This record gives sequence, C-alpha cells and structure tokens, in this order.
Amino acid sequence: MCAADHNTVAGPAELSPTTGLKRVVAASMAGTVVEWYEFFLYGTAATLVFSKVFFAQSGSDLDAILAAFVTYAVGFVARPLGGIVFGHFGDKYGRKKLLQFSLLLVGVATFLMGCLPTYGQIGYSAPALLVALRFLQGFAVGGEWGGAVLLVAEHSPDRSRGFWASWPQAGVPVGNMLATVVLLV
Repeated sequence: MCAADHNTVAGPAELSPTTGLKRVVAASMAGTVVEWYEFFLYGTAATLVFSKVFFAQSGSDLDAILAAFVTYAVGFVARPLGGIVFGHFGDKYGRKKLLQFSLLLVGVATFLMGCLPTYGQIGYSAPALLVALRFLQGFAVGGEWGGAVLLVAEHSPDRSRGFWASWPQAGVPVGNMLATVVLLV
C-alpha cells in the first residue's frame, strides 16, 4: 500500500457503518454521556448544594464552596489512575467487561453520594465519605472514557477510524448539557 492511500478521505461506503459498529458506537456514546452527566452534575451540585450540606459553616460561604471544589478536583485527579488501571485490565480481560464495570462503579458512587448523611448528622465523616466516593467516581470515568473510544476504534474500518472514534468523545458535551438542563429544571 502506498503512502498516498493513507491520506485519502474515506468515501461514503467506508462511512456507512455495519450493524455491529453502530451498536458499539451507540453503547460507547451512551456510556460516556451517562458518566459525564454524573460527573458534571456533581460539579454544579458542589456549589449549589454540597457546600451547604457537607462542610462546616464557618460564617463564610466561600470557605465551604472552596472545600466543595476541592472534592470536585479529587475526581479529576483520579481519572488518569482509572485510565491506567482500566486500560491494563481491559487488555487482559476485555474492554467490554471493564466498560460495564466502570458504568456500574460510577453509578453506585453517584447513588451513594445522594445517600450520604450531612455534616450536621455525622460531622467530618460526611466530607471524608464524599471525597472517597468522588475518587471512585473519577476513577471509573477515567477508565470508561478511554476504553469507550478505544473499543470503537478497534471495531472501526481503518480508513474511517477517527470519524467513528469521535462519537464517544461527543458524549462529553452532551453529558454536560444534560446535567445543566436537569439542574436548570
């Protein structure tokens, strides 16, 4: 194959997906939307709700908001670690199983955040539990996102791999938009 063949644009036949590819793209994008929806929902709730519920009120709302944002940052710190761990085990045991596990993990962590008692009920244990759950949520998102894109890329035709692998990436802003709409309502 000559070098010019790699630089040509994929034709319409290459961009029309098979049924299997459509299912992989749809599942990967749906998983990404759900995970990022929960991730961004946390970010908005951190300022509106968590700062008042999980942190000691010192007289300054800014102190509690900053503490809530630190817990938000914990999720971002956990993402690369999740990507590495899920990538390793995805290679070893299969990406599909690990993607399903990551979706379950982020869902359970998010659900448990909603069940946490407040600072007024259990004191400093409330923010400690929130940080632990936020770490799990970020860890799972880190594993899901890279795995979803890689799974689609592996199922895509060579000449249109970038096009199809971009669909799960589009799940990130869709999840953000859904979280914003839900909180707006």
